[in-house]
Amino acid sequence: MMTILITAFVTLVVVLVIANLSSGEKKIEHNIERLYSSDDPQFVRSMSQLLGPPVIAGNRFEVLVNGDQIFPSMLAAIRSAQHTITFETFIYWSGVIGEQIAAALADKARAGVKVHVLLDWVGSSKMDHRYLSALHEAGAEVFRYHKPHWTGLGRLNDRTHRKLLVIDGQTGFTGGVGIAQEWTGNAQDPQHWRDTHFRVAGPAVGHMQAVFMDNWIKASGNVLHGPAYFPQIDSYGEGCAHMFSSSPSGGSDDMQLMYLMAITAATHTIHLASAYFVPDKLTINALVEAARRGVKVQVLTPGQRIDTHTVREASRACWGDLLKAGVQMYEYQPTMFHVKLLVVDEYLVSVGSTNFDSRSFKLNDEANLNIYDRDFAKRQTAIFADDLKQSQQVTLDDWMNRPLKEKLIEKVVVLLDRQL
Repeated sequence: MMTILITAFVTLVVVLVIANLSSGEKKIEHNIERLYSSDDPQFVRSMSQLLGPPVIAGNRFEVLVNGDQIFPSMLAAIRSAQHTITFETFIYWSGVIGEQIAAALADKARAGVKVHVLLDWVGSSKMDHRYLSALHEAGAEVFRYHKPHWTGLGRLNDRTHRKLLVIDGQTGFTGGVGIAQEWTGNAQDPQHWRDTHFRVAGPAVGHMQAVFMDNWIKASGNVLHGPAYFPQIDSYGEGCAHMFSSSPSGGSDDMQLMYLMAITAATHTIHLASAYFVPDKLTINALVEAARRGVKVQVLTPGQRIDTHTVREASRACWGDLLKAGVQMYEYQPTMFHVKLLVVDEYLVSVGSTNFDSRSFKLNDEANLNIYDRDFAKRQTAIFADDLKQSQQVTLDDWMNRPLKEKLIEKVVVLLDRQL
């Protein structure tokens, strides 16, 4: 009897673990055929119709580099809110900036602004509960996404990694920044990280709001709508963009599909900045093929100053084919590099929460803003070039001659690929 019970228990554990590590969806298995280049109108048409929502014009974009630019802009926007604030983030930890943002949100809630905050349960585990109490007491609605529970192990890995702040349905923020002291400052030392966030005005903000609503409904069961959340937005500029999302519960391959389509359409240059760069074989093949057809491919990742060394080891383990094909690999030196950016042919700029790894492509809830604007893309390329000046290039010889200890560690961590 005891043997039967033990067998049943082990079987249950195995089933739950398998459910936790897989989404159950059929994955992209084949290379995407190159049918057009990035300057062909079909490129934007395909990106728009396959990924959705459609690309929309009339937007203005502002790049915010590091906490000294990011947080004052976000706080000013929160304090300017007249009707609604919707805010979703993965990381929210204790510290001065966390307290400032919580206080600003609470002030607006007391003033009658409808404030809705969605935090990932795991990512906000280091958050001072005083912040939550202050928000609740002020009248803000706060939900924490996917509380871990043994009955829900199948969704334990489904974290919301999205980073969205929308003010009055008209001004939006997205990018790589979390709410923690590490993101403050100007990347001046190892305690202050390098990151980029983006401020958006225009019709694409409606897309950002819709992405927030996707998880808000899942967490709260409440639908927020009407002009306070989705107002008529006039043109703020000439930029074209669309915001789209992915999650294990629907369209888990959308982010990887976007990257594959963009890389396949590239003709001249690919600039890829990734805090966690652990591509699968399919994505490596796309980058290799781009390099072989003459595209200049530069990839910038963190160096030894990284918050998760396991990810760095797994990343470096897969650089061989890339380096042999001529892909240029760089490691940022001064501090943790947390930027998430793709620029193709100085035309497409993709920014948001998505890392270049299986966790973002398959497991997390993610959101990216794709911007089709040559002037804006050139500005991002210039910032990328500035980051390269503080980075060290890793050549094929460097990679081949890396320490034996590192090679042995790589053999182990590569087995964790789907969790990184």
